[in-house]
Amino acid sequence: MTKHALLAAAPLQSYLPLLRGVSRSFYLSIRLMPPAVRAPIAVGYLLARATDTVADTTALPQLERLALLHQLLAAIESPTGELSAAAAQLAAFAQMQTDPHEQALMRALPQCLRLLQALSSADQASVRWVLGPITQGQLLDVTRFGQGMQALQTEQELKDYTWLVAGCVGEFWTALCAQHLGHFATLPTDHLRNTGRHYGMGLQRLNILRDAGADLAAGRCYLPQERLAAQGLTPAQLALALKCGDSVTLAKVAPLFNEYLDLTQAQLLEGLHYSCALHSRRLRLASALPALIGTRTLALLRRAGPLAWQQRLKMPRREISAMLWRLVWRGASPAALAQEFARQSDPPAA
Repeated sequence: MTKHALLAAAPLQSYLPLLRGVSRSFYLSIRLMPPAVRAPIAVGYLLARATDTVADTTALPQLERLALLHQLLAAIESPTGELSAAAAQLAAFAQMQTDPHEQALMRALPQCLRLLQALSSADQASVRWVLGPITQGQLLDVTRFGQGMQALQTEQELKDYTWLVAGCVGEFWTALCAQHLGHFATLPTDHLRNTGRHYGMGLQRLNILRDAGADLAAGRCYLPQERLAAQGLTPAQLALALKCGDSVTLAKVAPLFNEYLDLTQAQLLEGLHYSCALHSRRLRLASALPALIGTRTLALLRRAGPLAWQQRLKMPRREISAMLWRLVWRGASPAALAQEFARQSDPPAA
């Protein structure tokens, strides 16, 4: 490890519980990563999670969220990471958080910025690069979703959004591995960068499909209006159908729901191919975990149909733990990963 990596890794250890609190699955991936890339990826995640918390806190008026986001962006871009001018606002904002983990993250934000400054210049540049499109997507969310029901208009808007908030992460991850790990895969870096982009976009599509019910209840619709109109639906009608359990109306959205499940599954499969191309067993397992957990979540959504939006479906912790042990036992080989992906894609009925 380089001097900068050692400096960043030491204080980062104390923030692993914070990472575990704000992301149960990505925390596992970070713990498995080779030390050379762990710090910049973890720091980038913590900062992106903090800005996402600001964007999602609708209890704060829209203009105030935008102002606070811009202040955080300025601090991230600044060589000093100075946040003193926003200290009072951040303290008040942290107090607003009902989730104790998100509250802890917002209180720790100045320390997260110091972790960024402890990285090498190249890693700082990489982290700042990936936070650019991520925060652009978050700013779009804040400006797009105001009073009343609002929706994305087109399929292209959805595609662009999934790249902004997640597809860019696949490219970031690939660039860091190429920088720190040398010949880290059996495939060319440019190919992996493209595959990683699709993988990240698939993970964001999964988030959208999983959380659509809660988003609709909050007046946010990521399902494009043009696609709903083709099914004879509006976002407001879909939200009302979910609230009332109107199975007839929900049946109208089933073709689009299933189409998006298939597209997401294909993108997660690209993530599996990405992971299987990596030389390091630790890196293979770290990068494959989101795809494996994701494909199980897709299977649960497919089994429930659009009624899945009336609940929050996720893979149980005990099953994630059992899956990890199976993969570790088999050395996280490409064959083991492929077999596990197939297993999670079609789990036995409960």
